[in-house]
Amino acid sequence: MTDQTQPQTFFLEGPAGTGKTTAAIKHLREMLETGIRPEKILVLVPQRTVSRPYQLALTEPDSPDAAGVDMVTLGGLAQRGISLYWNLIARDAGFTNPLKSEPVFLNIETAQYYMSQFVDPALEQGLFDSISVPRARLITQALDNLNKAAINNFTLTEVVQRLSAAWNGQSARLNVYRTWLDVAEKFRQHCYDNNLLDFSLTMKVFNETLLKNPAYVAYLRDKYRYLIADNIEEQVPVAQDFIKWLLQDIESAWLINDTDGGLRLFLGADPYGARTLRDGADQYMEWDRSVVQNADLDALSEAVDMAFDPDALPDNDETPPPELHSGGNPTVAFDSEFRSFYPQMLDWACDEVIRLVKKEDVAPHDIVMLAPYLSDSMRFTIMNRLENAGVPVISHRPSRAIRDEPSTRAMLTLMQLANPRDSMPPADDVLDMLVALIGNLDPIRASLLTQIVYGVGRQELGSFDAINPTMQQRITFTIGERYEILRNAFMSERARIKETPPDYFLRRMFGDVAAQPGFGFHTELDAGTVIAQMVDSAFNFRQVLYPHGVEDWSPVWIQFRELVTAGLLASTHDLSWHKEDANAVFIAPAYTFLMRNRPVRYQFWLDVGSSAWWDRLDQPLTHPYVVHRNYAENRVWSDDDEYNSRWEMMRRVVVGLTRRCSDKVYLAIADLGEQGFEQRGPMLRVFQQVLQLYGD
Repeated sequence: MTDQTQPQTFFLEGPAGTGKTTAAIKHLREMLETGIRPEKILVLVPQRTVSRPYQLALTEPDSPDAAGVDMVTLGGLAQRGISLYWNLIARDAGFTNPLKSEPVFLNIETAQYYMSQFVDPALEQGLFDSISVPRARLITQALDNLNKAAINNFTLTEVVQRLSAAWNGQSARLNVYRTWLDVAEKFRQHCYDNNLLDFSLTMKVFNETLLKNPAYVAYLRDKYRYLIADNIEEQVPVAQDFIKWLLQDIESAWLINDTDGGLRLFLGADPYGARTLRDGADQYMEWDRSVVQNADLDALSEAVDMAFDPDALPDNDETPPPELHSGGNPTVAFDSEFRSFYPQMLDWACDEVIRLVKKEDVAPHDIVMLAPYLSDSMRFTIMNRLENAGVPVISHRPSRAIRDEPSTRAMLTLMQLANPRDSMPPADDVLDMLVALIGNLDPIRASLLTQIVYGVGRQELGSFDAINPTMQQRITFTIGERYEILRNAFMSERARIKETPPDYFLRRMFGDVAAQPGFGFHTELDAGTVIAQMVDSAFNFRQVLYPHGVEDWSPVWIQFRELVTAGLLASTHDLSWHKEDANAVFIAPAYTFLMRNRPVRYQFWLDVGSSAWWDRLDQPLTHPYVVHRNYAENRVWSDDDEYNSRWEMMRRVVVGLTRRCSDKVYLAIADLGEQGFEQRGPMLRVFQQVLQLYGD
């Protein structure tokens, strides 16, 4: 038991990099060392990646026994509780036939699959024609509205009312909102009829039914007596409500708030609501000294923060600039380089990274290269330059559908070839597949091989042994041997396709062939990660849709392949968030790096002149600010609101990045962007302001 003379609730806040999570981990270890049972401790985080430092710390050799410490998101906690108390709450929650099956929890992929069945008829009827949105994004936005309703405790009708009241454009948009409501209600009823729970319904059942069940409440209050809630500023409103509820009957709690946070606002985070938790704390402490940054970078964080606030700036040129508390010089904390053309800008950034690694002996994992959006061309250019220079490099783009990865397309083509019930893939796809899967096969020989073994009229890949000996020599027998190994492997799979689920096929083709020496994925770590995600998606897909199996899996192969190709499956996985463990330069969108909450020594900000640093994703079917508790009902969203929200979010990003850098920031600027247009984005104004105030 905790000494009741000590504070019961401890609220710690401060900027990123001040050691808050480190202190919480130390507190957790101390609790375990004093004999508190691990299963009595709850570590509540907004997303699972935030618990990574806790997991790593508790696996160290000198760590006390931590088996049983619950590190979970509210969504994970809700799933567990619903599964445990399903028979007691399902009918009260609205499920029409709860005894039909156990609850089936949909991940984002399977939820998109089911939502597509209700969006597609509306699309065919032209009910969404007044907005220009690709089908895949329309489906994700339809789900996003459901999620926003659940995390704010809104009804679906309230969501439509808020969106309609805030809209000041053409009236056709109001019909789109009503169409969404009809689609959402049909989707929700389908879930009720079939015991399916997407994220929104999971949270709705948890808040409206499970937390009102006396048996579950008694269980929860007995199970968790100690709480650590990290990054509460990134939690959604209902999660903050749950923390307040839990604090009523708990022995001790640590609440940790990042004052520069709120980066997940577009996902419903409530940094303002997090501060209300401070009011009920028994002890409050604010830390403002960074344990990550040097004095100059600390000064840069202060300076850029002020540059976003006109009231903090001098009234005229004769007024001295505000004094910086760190005492450092912000202008020496960053280097900037201006180039006329976009490729020159990337070349400079890559040259600097290579210099740091090769001449300054900087560890590759101490360097990140960040952009507002990481395009295919930017990613390819950087990775090609660094890999050719012998610098290890990895990248992560969670918003990029896995269908866009070459390794995915190769495996999908292989699935088509191995499935006699599927259509035959185009010759170009077969050529790309052979280049990707067979080591050292160049496009010229691959084209020759494809023309011969996959010529006109063929219904499968022919054998290399049947090729004219002269052509065999041109292609080389080494390539031919590898091709035959690949062909024999998928032909063997083809013979047993009826009893083979798609994830079995993918796992075997990758492990037994593609990842072996002499084949394309043998040393490709990124490809291994992508295929692991693809296997996981295929497994989840059949577990949800076909939990009892089928007599013939070949139609399921086609269904899975088409859904991946459409961008509805295999979109994002936790495994890809752990890439930073590798000793490699990390390339990612700025938001992705910030979500990891990991400091590094050097940051390269690419394309700083681009307006994309403050652009907000166009979401005509939803709105992250309007569908939120903090937004007043019946209030029109104005141009000033849009400008201020973008400006504030860019401030959070810029300050957040500088807080997570210890040595230096490099700004790469191009006069002409990737599309050839002149770039004078708002990020440039911020740093020009810093130079104007504190430069020599």
